[in-house]
Amino acid sequence: MSPEPLSHIAENLRGVRARIADAARRSGRSESEIRLVAVTKYARPEWVTELLRRGVRLLGESRPQQFAERAGEFEVPRLDAPQSGAADSRLPIEWHFIGHLQRNKVRLVLPHASLIHSVDSPRLLERIREVAAESGIAPAVLLQVNVSGEATKGGFAPDAVEQEWPQLVAAKPAKIVGLMTMAPASEDPEEARPFFAALRELRDRLAVQSPPDVTLSELSMGMSGDFDVAIEEGATLVRVGSALFEGMSDS
Repeated sequence: MSPEPLSHIAENLRGVRARIADAARRSGRSESEIRLVAVTKYARPEWVTELLRRGVRLLGESRPQQFAERAGEFEVPRLDAPQSGAADSRLPIEWHFIGHLQRNKVRLVLPHASLIHSVDSPRLLERIREVAAESGIAPAVLLQVNVSGEATKGGFAPDAVEQEWPQLVAAKPAKIVGLMTMAPASEDPEEARPFFAALRELRDRLAVQSPPDVTLSELSMGMSGDFDVAIEEGATLVRVGSALFEGMSDS
């Protein structure tokens, strides 16, 4: 069988962008406040290139080795005639690490990461701080918060974040710029709403306790099935994979 046309990706991307715009409109927000992180974990290289051709500039990976390899592999395509709606082809790719990060993989990930979404423990934050100081890097990170309390999910307990906040926020040169969470799996996106709202409320409480140079501007929450609700509850980063590659075969 011949491979599916890459036009499927263009159609999917249009649909995702329309959902982002609609959710922003419903919540009285500007679409420009929400950034799409295209999760490319299972994507073929040609699929990733097609997203780049269509103007996507934020890519997210969850496996350290693949993250480092792909960060060095992909470049923004040079377009002789940019397609309608495409972003400026000169804009660089911004790589976000979104998966579980072991402390022994920090050195592999850090040089390539514009943002690490998944700092899930004080020990990991400390390791990032150590490697950053040695490397002369000032990484931006999000604290992963296990709002749902599910044993299968990692992350800080919400009350632990509040109790430990003065120590966590002082972890220079790593800069905490916001929070991340994952809602419980459900067929009904509305069931995720209280968890997204709880993360936003936690962020707001922490912001009051933070020094002036810590803005906590980012909330990473929402994936393919529920990012509409996440945007309505304040998400600034939505992590979308399967919705972008629907109809494509990885065989």
